[in-house]
Amino acid sequence: MALCSPKFLIFLLLLTAIPIGIIVTLERAQPATHVYHYHSSGWFRECAKWDSHHARFIVSFFEGGIGQVKLPEKDSDPSPPLEEVTVVKEPNLAGNASLGIAIDTPRNRVLVVNADAIGNRYGALAAYDLSSWNRLFLTQLSGPSDEKSFADDVAVDAEGNAYVTDVKGNKIWKVGVEGKVMSTIKSPLFSAKEWYKNLVGLNGIVYHPDGFLIVIHTFSGNLLKIDLTKGEEVKMIKVKGSLSFGDGLELVSTTKLVVAGNPSARLVESSDGWNSASVVATFSGPKHRLATAATVKDGKVYLNHMVGMGYPKKKHALVEAVF
Repeated sequence: MALCSPKFLIFLLLLTAIPIGIIVTLERAQPATHVYHYHSSGWFRECAKWDSHHARFIVSFFEGGIGQVKLPEKDSDPSPPLEEVTVVKEPNLAGNASLGIAIDTPRNRVLVVNADAIGNRYGALAAYDLSSWNRLFLTQLSGPSDEKSFADDVAVDAEGNAYVTDVKGNKIWKVGVEGKVMSTIKSPLFSAKEWYKNLVGLNGIVYHPDGFLIVIHTFSGNLLKIDLTKGEEVKMIKVKGSLSFGDGLELVSTTKLVVAGNPSARLVESSDGWNSASVVATFSGPKHRLATAATVKDGKVYLNHMVGMGYPKKKHALVEAVF
C-alpha cells in the first residue's frame, strides 16, 4: 500500500477523525479472539506469513527489511508480547518498502517484494534461504526508465515460479525459479471500467493447487482467475457479495479463501472450481490497525495488521479471525 495511494490517504483521514481516547479504549479492550502481540522498532508491517517448518511468523517492514517473530515452546494465553528480530536489512534496497511475501516451503525460501512506495520508480523480487538468510536472487522488475509501477504482492506455484502483482499498472510479472523474469501477464479484465477504481488495482494474489492464480483488484473488489494450465487464461470470478477494498489473500482450503481488508476479513467459498464464489462470512477485528494480509497457522486464520501502537517500542497484532 503506497504512502501516496488513495487507500493510505483515506486511512489517514479516518485515523485522524477518531479521538485518541477511543483508540486507547480499543487497545485496552479484551480481544474477542486469540492475538499474538509482538514488539517492533517500526510503525508499519505490511505482511506476515506463518513459517510452519521453523515455528515462526515472517514479517515485512514497510521501511524495508524482513523480520521473524518466534513463538515460545509453550504458547500461553494470554501471553506477553513476543519480540521481532530483524533477519534481512539490505543497504542497496534502502528507501524501498518490503511488501508482499510468500513462503516457498519445498525450496526452503521466502520470496519478498520490494518497491518504491512513494515515487513508484523501482520494483524488485528477492528470494532468501529460510535457514541461512542468504540472498538467492534479487530481480529488478521495473526501474526509473519504465512506466510507473508498484510491485505489491507475490504468490509461488508448484514449480517455484513467482507471480508479482503491479497495483498501479494492473499486470503480473512472472519470475522463474532461478530469478529470471519470464513474462508479463496482461488482460483488459485486470482494469476496472471506472478510472478512479484503478488508483489501487491488482493486489493480493494466491496460487491454487489445481493450477491457477486468484488475484483481487482492490478498489473494484473484482476477483479474477488466471488459469496457468490454459495459457494464462484470465476470467472474472462471479462473486456474490462485495470484496471492495480487499487486500491480502490466503487459501484456507481448495474451496475457501480469506480476503483481508475492509472489513478486517471476509471468507469466500466456491463449489465450482472458482468460476463463481460467495462471501459466506465476515470478521471484524481492530479496524484502527488496518488488516492487510492473512496467513494460516495450524488451521487457524491470523490477520496481519499494518499499524503498530506505542512508543518507543511499537506493539503489533496478529489477530485470529474466526468466521
